[in-house]
Amino acid sequence: MTEYTLPIVFGVVIGTIARILLLKTDYRQYPTYLHGKIIHLSLGFIAASLGALAVPAIMEKEFTAVTLLTVAATQFRDVRNMERNTLTEVDSYELVSRGKTYIEGIAISFESRNYLVMFTGFLGTLSLILWNIYIAIIVAVISLILGHKLMSGSKIADIVDVEHSKISFDGAGLYVDNIYIMNIGLPERQEEILKYGMGFILKPKDINTITTIGNLGQRQAILHDVSVSLGVFRDSGTPALTPIIKRDLDDGRLGVFILPQIRDVNKAAAVIGSVPVLESAVRMPSESKSLKKGDKV
Repeated sequence: MTEYTLPIVFGVVIGTIARILLLKTDYRQYPTYLHGKIIHLSLGFIAASLGALAVPAIMEKEFTAVTLLTVAATQFRDVRNMERNTLTEVDSYELVSRGKTYIEGIAISFESRNYLVMFTGFLGTLSLILWNIYIAIIVAVISLILGHKLMSGSKIADIVDVEHSKISFDGAGLYVDNIYIMNIGLPERQEEILKYGMGFILKPKDINTITTIGNLGQRQAILHDVSVSLGVFRDSGTPALTPIIKRDLDDGRLGVFILPQIRDVNKAAAVIGSVPVLESAVRMPSESKSLKKGDKV
């Protein structure tokens, strides 16, 4: 055994544990169990190994070995492509699709988690070489906590107020509150919608939220998560029975029309509030220099 054996093993173990903690199959059933998890755990082990091996390579001035990190970056980009391609292929078979924005967010998160694992392995090995096992354990625990915190983003409930609202018809027009949703001409379909449909109003808390929730990808993510969690009263070939979200152009509110199989208002509101805010949908118009100078939009 060399002087680096224990630190390397420690870094690999801590990094692999970090990937296990970051890997969770939730209500979306992704990644799948068992094969999907095996793929990501294997990649996590590789990422942890690369991070742990980088420290001895630097200390021994074997700088050519550090070039392995560039190979790792390429491989992790392939992880993103793999996730994107897989989810895009299966998305067309969903009754309510995820949408490209949601898929891209999931793909980015899987790539970034491998980098977090690599840094965890790097810091675990470095701290054990420089100090002792006790400090190394403390550094490892802090890394695990920070990794988990970095992977938990904002949720819809953080940026909007979710309120239940009645759905109604004005002629053939379907409305949630006063927000027009779509046109339903058949009386039979109108009866089904009034019986099985449910409406919610999302009220933005600030100007940034108005732009963020107006993103079409963010809206589709809400519809998909609600349909996965509570089921959806529809089948293929029934365009009238389609969950949809429309925007009030005056104040930026969203009218959410859903057709859940579990028709529980509180559960539906909770699911909507727990939908993640997609990174690619976030906009910050309040940070615009023009607005700060007092210019009108």
